[in-house]
Amino acid sequence: MDMPDTATLQAWDKKYIWHPFTQMRDWEAENPIVITRGEGVYLIDSDGNRYLDGVASIWTNVHGHCRPEINEAVKAQIDRLEHSTLLGLANDTSIFLAKRLVDIAPTGLCKVFYSDNGSTAVEVGIKMAFQYWRHLGQSQKTKFLTFRHAYHGDTIGSVSVGGIDLFHGVFRPLLFKTIQAPSPYCYHCEAGCTDINTCGQHCLDELERLMATHAEELAGLVIEPLLQGAGGMIVQPTGFVRRVRELCDRYDVLMIADEVATGFGRTGTMFACEQENVSPDIMALSKGITAGYMPLAVTMATQRVYNAYLGNYAELKTFFHGHTFTGNPLACAAALASLELFETDRVLENMQPKIGYLSERLEKLAGLDHVGDIRHIGLAAGIELVADKESRTSYPWEKRMGMKVCLEARKHGLFLRPLGNVVVVFPPLVISLEELETLMDGVEASIKAVTA
Repeated sequence: MDMPDTATLQAWDKKYIWHPFTQMRDWEAENPIVITRGEGVYLIDSDGNRYLDGVASIWTNVHGHCRPEINEAVKAQIDRLEHSTLLGLANDTSIFLAKRLVDIAPTGLCKVFYSDNGSTAVEVGIKMAFQYWRHLGQSQKTKFLTFRHAYHGDTIGSVSVGGIDLFHGVFRPLLFKTIQAPSPYCYHCEAGCTDINTCGQHCLDELERLMATHAEELAGLVIEPLLQGAGGMIVQPTGFVRRVRELCDRYDVLMIADEVATGFGRTGTMFACEQENVSPDIMALSKGITAGYMPLAVTMATQRVYNAYLGNYAELKTFFHGHTFTGNPLACAAALASLELFETDRVLENMQPKIGYLSERLEKLAGLDHVGDIRHIGLAAGIELVADKESRTSYPWEKRMGMKVCLEARKHGLFLRPLGNVVVVFPPLVISLEELETLMDGVEASIKAVTA
């Protein structure tokens, strides 16, 4: 079909589409940007305007938009096989990818269960852990230990282990109860500390108390290692994840690492757990797994977890969970091509100078009157906007200061998406130093303009 003009596309969007995490009354009052093409780190709209993709298309894009190598891999796969179920069959592309993932994953993770998005990857991990203990004859271990400010997705199970009331509060009557521990967020620490290491120790002390109290009923602990993403880009202090792993071992609790946002290079290593030499019992992956090309998710497990499900058919030890598009060959082909680019482009190695430059620019932003806490790891950062720096007083959420900064940034050719009053910087990993400079120049100018 011929491409309609921009006004028609905008009208059809407002008439037919219900957008996620969006107040549609506000949306219908504006004329949305309609993206029609992607090129490198840029998105291009229906009028030809270019926007640097400062949030990697919601944390998925790794190698830039429309990489020829991934394009060709998907084209070759679609001419060979578009989809075949894993219920009763295997397919070669999913086998190749599973082996590749086991080769690069933290030690001990050796089984791959496919699904389609981060929420389901976590949901699978929760169900795996719950059923695991029943097979071992410890049916009392049914509860999960979670963290405040956590976000693990939007299905009912993943919402249950989340900890952001703004997103999750309305669904509370639908959710199963968890045991919630504090997370190290010293800028808003209830204990009043101002040092992230002190804050982290407070949280670990409380975590150990909760584990000691509830060990007999705990099936698992769910954690976003190193970085709590949607909670506001909250970075954990060095050693925090390692200590969590030690506590899980001590109290016999399965550690479920949600690396949906942190996996595939975002923190500077392929997986965040690597930075503290931690191997979880279960690990959830999605977002960057296909470099943003297609929906795909993986839940990886150890042999110990897998073995608990082995038995005679009549024992009903089967993991009764599945998905129509499990192991979809097109998505797996994109993921394999992405992993190949990590090697040929030396993505992790080439990130290091960009991580250093981002750190320098963030230090400069820290001097602005209405910038509070700045949290940063790898190529991910959160810049918190505050009404009063000395008292750490936040802007009222209804003033939408984060969104105002992001809208201002469009004047500088940037697309950004905030988390409340936190401006998020989360570009494709292949962004050049020059493009990163453009991004940070625009972020700085936008914050100054809106908070003036």
